[in-house]
Amino acid sequence: MKEFKYVVTDNEGIHARPAGELVKLVKGFESTVSIEKDGKKVDCRKLLALMGLGVKKGHEVTFTFEGADEEAAYEAVSKFMQENL
Repeated sequence: MKEFKYVVTDNEGIHARPAGELVKLVKGFESTVSIEKDGKKVDCRKLLALMGLGVKKGHEVTFTFEGADEEAAYEAVSKFMQENL
């Protein structure tokens, strides 16, 4: 299991467009990818759950990666977050 913390820098937070792109990215991996904010943890494959976290600029989120390709998923998601959010 790998973990990655990230503080959102995008002015809009995790809004519809990047959330949709993140869901698409995560669906390409076998591993389970979860995101957690303020003790609430959801599966990154579920767009409405991801949007329901209400992540805004300045919020810290924690991603958890578990599975056969967790290293590749970790690299892809951390790169996506730094480039887009």
